[in-house]
Amino acid sequence: MQRLILLVASLLALGSAQASEVFVTKDAQGRPIYTDRPDSLPAQKVQVASQSTDSVAAQQQYAEKLQSYSEGDKARAEAARKSVDSRQAKELSATDKAKRCQESRTRYQNMMNARRLYEPGSSPDERRYLDSNEIDAARADAKKLMDEFCAGQ
Repeated sequence: MQRLILLVASLLALGSAQASEVFVTKDAQGRPIYTDRPDSLPAQKVQVASQSTDSVAAQQQYAEKLQSYSEGDKARAEAARKSVDSRQAKELSATDKAKRCQESRTRYQNMMNARRLYEPGSSPDERRYLDSNEIDAARADAKKLMDEFCAGQ
């Protein structure tokens, strides 16, 4: 925004500047000094080309710059929103992963502490108890699931 204000100010200054002679001299350290009234001679006259400013073209340039800055602001706001959304998604997935880890760990511990395991039947009152080979396989599956969900925690 500051660049835009500087651009408009310089265009206004150029439009109001009067044509005048410009001279260049050197100071004691050898640095050039540009002035319209040289204090010391020799001063070298510098040709400065000037032209009048077209106010319609300046307004058009101003509007185009303002629109490009507005589009840039919108793009930055969209990128910031996506970044926030991505961060929230990662936090949710981390929360979900921790929850799944805790659930699988509890399930595994319950299976290890239980003497008998069963599968539900077709009705809520029916159960089919597992034999020792099936219990070992169920515990191994629970351990595998717990290791998968709790990896890195």
